Amino acid sequence: MTGTVNKVILVGRLGSDPEIRVSQEGNKIARFSVATSESWNDKNTNEKKEKTEWHRIVVFSKGLAQVIENYVKKGSQVYLEGQLRTNKYTDQAGIEKFSTEVHLTNYNSEFKMLDTKNDNPSFNTPNDNPSLNSPNVENSTNNKSNDKMPEAFDIEDDVPF
Repeated sequence: MTGTVNKVILVGRLGSDPEIRVSQEGNKIARFSVATSESWNDKNTNEKKEKTEWHRIVVFSKGLAQVIENYVKKGSQVYLEGQLRTNKYTDQAGIEKFSTEVHLTNYNSEFKMLDTKNDNPSFNTPNDNPSLNSPNVENSTNNKSNDKMPEAFDIEDDVPF
């Protein structure tokens, strides 16, 4: 094999609000955990079973960390693509341990928020402020005479099939 691939794709929900830190260079770094679940029916008991896996996510992309800080909260559903990284460290008792994380960097990664405002009440956008809403066609024109469809209009006349 001439090459290898280190790519992780996850769709899950945040277990807590993201933790935002600032590096010595002034770049924001976001850390959070995402839960993914699978469920099945036990063949012997026909009981519904569920298993949840927790994944540690670290975002090193400055702009993406800013978006996560402003819009992503506990319970948010997200889609992400990143790379696995395993860190080796020694705990206070002197025992070597390993920690595996999914890293999202400025390249080779993707992040999408899957929630809508109705799914996650903590999701706030500028459109939540009515004074910032852009005008739609209905309220941008003063001519209201075209609002009604003519009574003799037959929609079937213009259908080509």
